[in-house]
Amino acid sequence: MTKNAAYILEIINSSECHLTAEQIYLRLKDKNRTVAQATVYNNLSALYRQGLIRKISIEGYPDRYDRILRHDHLLCRKCGKLSDVVLKDLTELLKKQVDVTMLSYDLKINYICDECLKKEQDSKDNQTPCTL
Repeated sequence: MTKNAAYILEIINSSECHLTAEQIYLRLKDKNRTVAQATVYNNLSALYRQGLIRKISIEGYPDRYDRILRHDHLLCRKCGKLSDVVLKDLTELLKKQVDVTMLSYDLKINYICDECLKKEQDSKDNQTPCTL
């Protein structure tokens, strides 16, 4: 593993956030001022292929990267907020339902976060009624 790959893995494993490649690049730049963005993308791809990190793809948002710790995610469909949630491991239940060799699963639960619900309610409260 290269020095940059080791740094990237350390950044992801020590983060409580789901970092984008850009955020990882900015953190890595603190350790290695000469690092290029392409280096970050190449190392993220390699780490993902090796099964050392998780890649979370969400339509309309940049990919985010996460540590390999058994957990699932809550995804706000309004703002894209991504939060960890620890649910009972469903591996055995899923294996019984699918007839394939399952390597892993990634459960994303779509919801609307409290902040977006509040904004939505505030917007409705501020609408003026139509008059004829």
